[in-house]
Amino acid sequence: MKRILFTILLGLVSGVLAHVGWFMSQRPCSTNNLDCQLDWMKTELKLSDEQFARIKTIHEQSSPRLLALAAQVVHMRDEYDAFERERTTSGQVDFIEFAHFVEQRRVVDRECLTSTQQLVADASRVMTTQQRERYLGLLGPVLTADGRSFLN
Repeated sequence: MKRILFTILLGLVSGVLAHVGWFMSQRPCSTNNLDCQLDWMKTELKLSDEQFARIKTIHEQSSPRLLALAAQVVHMRDEYDAFERERTTSGQVDFIEFAHFVEQRRVVDRECLTSTQQLVADASRVMTTQQRERYLGLLGPVLTADGRSFLN
């Protein structure tokens, strides 16, 4: 009886380990690490080593600009939160200051969109037609502004 229970327990433990191991191996990047994301692109798009190196260079060159834009977006969110706190606590809004904020936000949004579109366009030029179609299909709505594809 002990052997049967031991065999069943061993089978259950093996099954759980296999299950957890499979899910861990299939998990996408858990961080915003550029190398991890580029490795995913290489695997998903079946990029050659030369294509991968060129795309990595493109991403590394655009990274400082994108990080600066991301910092601006965070700053804009903080400003908006401050406007909301002021509005809810005092019931008043400085509409001129808020209009200025909205215009700044539009400028930052356009810069983000333009920078992202440029990065995608540059990276897609390195790819074959099939890889490009797959890449653009994965990115979907990010690639359009006002319903138009920027790569046309």
